[in-house]
Amino acid sequence: MAHVTNAVEPWKEGRWVSDGQLVRRQNLASVLRELRAAGPRSRARIAADTGLNKATVSSLVAELAELGLVRDGEVERDGGVGRPGQTVEIDGRVCGLGAEIAVDHLAVLVLDLRGEVISYSRAPLDVPRLGVARTLDELASQIAAATAAAAARGREVAGITAALPGMVETAPGLLRHAPTIGWREVPVADELAARVGESARVRADNAANLAALAEHTMGQAAAVTDLVHITGETGIGCGVITDGTLLRGSGGYGGEIGHMPIGDPAHRCGCGQPGCWETAIGMAALLRQVADPGDAVADPRIDLEVRLAEIRRRAELGDGRTLRGLTAIGTSIGVGAAILVNLFNPAVITLGGYFAVLGDFFLDPLEAELDKRVVLPGRGGCRVELSALGFTAACRGGAHVALEAVLTDPTSVVPATATPTHTAGGTA
Repeated sequence: MAHVTNAVEPWKEGRWVSDGQLVRRQNLASVLRELRAAGPRSRARIAADTGLNKATVSSLVAELAELGLVRDGEVERDGGVGRPGQTVEIDGRVCGLGAEIAVDHLAVLVLDLRGEVISYSRAPLDVPRLGVARTLDELASQIAAATAAAAARGREVAGITAALPGMVETAPGLLRHAPTIGWREVPVADELAARVGESARVRADNAANLAALAEHTMGQAAAVTDLVHITGETGIGCGVITDGTLLRGSGGYGGEIGHMPIGDPAHRCGCGQPGCWETAIGMAALLRQVADPGDAVADPRIDLEVRLAEIRRRAELGDGRTLRGLTAIGTSIGVGAAILVNLFNPAVITLGGYFAVLGDFFLDPLEAELDKRVVLPGRGGCRVELSALGFTAACRGGAHVALEAVLTDPTSVVPATATPTHTAGGTA
């Protein structure tokens, strides 16, 4: 990866940044990304891999160490001639925080720069009933608790990303419309920042987009450059990765596949229209198929994962109604998934949310529909994977986005003044 040699003077955070400062930041980012992608290595190997000279790399590593982003690792012994090299590795001090607002719960996850989950909490909550202000108050409280717990372990949360179940204008963090929770025109990023601290770096994005990013960076489809992630809870979301880039659309609202008109017109969607795909494969559709209204699995006061576990138990015991219902849902997923495969030609479709929990009961009817409806022979090489990230995917994607800002500009973090400074020496 070659370093940048020419740059303009951009305006950043209220000041002009010189060519030299910009190049320095880009080179710091180059070293940090190299370590995160390829793992610990000596300064000499970093220099060879990035195209920077050894003296520059030593200086950059020293600065990254002062920021608490890297530290000295093990001695590298490769059997070569000369002194062994001291490796450099990513430090886990700096973290990103992902926070999810869903119909029936809030969740908060803290992920460090090494990719390790520091904490995860999920609390049941009737978001539509509670409303905007009280929901954001509760989420801010959970964020504060997670941030304090991380600080007690010597970790710093460098940024927060809220995952939202609707159409989000990402730059201002504005939730335009979320039918499943009844919110419109809510400046979520600003409202959360006001509650957790004005200095907090708060962003907001669509939950399905963030889940797709999580699958692409740390899930079953890690490093797959073309994938479609379909996630199911009360609503249905979709994130599309094309050539390694999240596909957002001209206004940033792409992925609202739950509103494709391929459901049963007899059922009205939360958006107000009849027959959306969501009416055929969302949680309400599943519950219509497998349970009567008085059944405990249809009780929204019971945690979703508990209810899904009971549906799964019944299916494993061979209950006819449950199995027929799951087959019907799997078939309906396949109809819509075939449209997406024909549109985007992904290498992988990943299933998240409740689709992953019950996915082994969906796969046969789903894949039968793909085989029947996808135009390209062999589905164009597309395979179906069940997410291993569970209901944490959106939060993980949010934390990833928060950390991406650090990887882009390592100087944006607060130096590690409260923690021991790692040595920046060692043999290059």
